[in-house]
Amino acid sequence: MSIRNLFFMYFLIPVSVALAAEPDSAAISVLAKDKPNLKVMTYNIHHCNPPSEATKIDIEAIASVINREKPDFVALQEVDVNTERSGKGNHQAKLLAELTRMNYFFAKAIDHQGGDYGVAILSRFPILDSVQYELPVDKTIGGEPRTIAAITAEIARGKKVTFACTHLDLKEQNRKTQAELIVKYFGNTSLPIIIGGDFNAKPDSPAMAYLDQTFTRSCLQDCAPTIPVEKPNRTIDFIMFRPAQMVKAISTRVIDEKYASDHLPVVVELSIK
Repeated sequence: MSIRNLFFMYFLIPVSVALAAEPDSAAISVLAKDKPNLKVMTYNIHHCNPPSEATKIDIEAIASVINREKPDFVALQEVDVNTERSGKGNHQAKLLAELTRMNYFFAKAIDHQGGDYGVAILSRFPILDSVQYELPVDKTIGGEPRTIAAITAEIARGKKVTFACTHLDLKEQNRKTQAELIVKYFGNTSLPIIIGGDFNAKPDSPAMAYLDQTFTRSCLQDCAPTIPVEKPNRTIDFIMFRPAQMVKAISTRVIDEKYASDHLPVVVELSIK
């Protein structure tokens, strides 16, 4: 089932897609491959605020991390658009797309300081389709509204994938319900799907156990911690995919980058059949 079909079945929260630069020559060469491998990243960017720099916003630092790895897709969490803390007129998703020469899709989760705050996707390939869903928060226990965003892209001639980004709540009860919605929306798509995000959950948590029934995480054992950047001790940022017979993990790395954000980015190489 395509993302566009899911739109009608699950009542899409409409958002507009914004595209940045045209794909560069590297992207064009990937499109010509018959059996491409993909490099994907998930990165909680802490609204481009280096944790050691108080209120400083350093978009170039985040872009530099991405450019060093040259991923095909990036799932970004904690993205500001026109907020007071990050600067009015400062669209972080758009600026990162420009600095990395990628296309982008931003999905708002909440209003924040006069602007928007949410998740974003960067894509080396042209974005063919996009979708956003609100994820539930139990009003009796509270929590911050969350979202999941997804795009469709053609990674080789006649071969499309769905790439999604999410950021789950801090409370386990909300995370479990949000995980159930993710499976409902993306657990039976016709295209291969890859999901990156800050799940705010350790690998053995109920929410991750539920997601593991449908998706395959790129790292299942002895996964390197992703937070905090100094002496990291928790693994809460993951990349997962399905179906297992079409998508396989070649490698998973946690990048030791201590300045740009309060999370370490995760980079995964995948083979796509």
